[in-house]
Amino acid sequence: MSLAHVILGLLQQQERTGYDLKTKCFDDCISHLWQADQAQIYRTLDKLESQGWITCTVEIQHDRPNRKVYRITEAGEVELTHWLQTHHPLPVLREPLLAQLYFAAQLPNEAIVYLLEQELEARQEKLAQCEAIEALSLSNLTASREQKLHRLVLDLVKQREQTYLDWLEKAIRATHTLRDRNNP
Repeated sequence: MSLAHVILGLLQQQERTGYDLKTKCFDDCISHLWQADQAQIYRTLDKLESQGWITCTVEIQHDRPNRKVYRITEAGEVELTHWLQTHHPLPVLREPLLAQLYFAAQLPNEAIVYLLEQELEARQEKLAQCEAIEALSLSNLTASREQKLHRLVLDLVKQREQTYLDWLEKAIRATHTLRDRNNP
């Protein structure tokens, strides 16, 4: 998935400023799916504009800095539709924890357990964030098609986090039973 296509999708929903994309979209709505910092967003907006996939209008404000409002173009709609209909290869996931664990035999069990417990805590927080998002969306009994698709995505993210939590608990139990390298 590319940041450009995520931004096109967000701009298809409604026109937005770069600031709105960061705060109202990436921070508040889709942080469980995709994260981007302000610099990445603005670089991508410049690229999308140069490709003709979005346009920018400057709104003059007298009491604040001027606002650049971005909207998707017809060419951007075509690109987004093409991307939405294209199956992409499975992503190569880079999991730092798994790489650490792969090489952790030199560490004492307590150090490995501590590392796993830190990940467990971070994953519990992410699951709690997803559940908070779900609680907000479930309160709407007349959900739109778009909201129902958002729920499907959220369901998978929650299941993935729960699976990871279950594995971490198993890994912590298994690590407690390992013989330490220095204590065979």
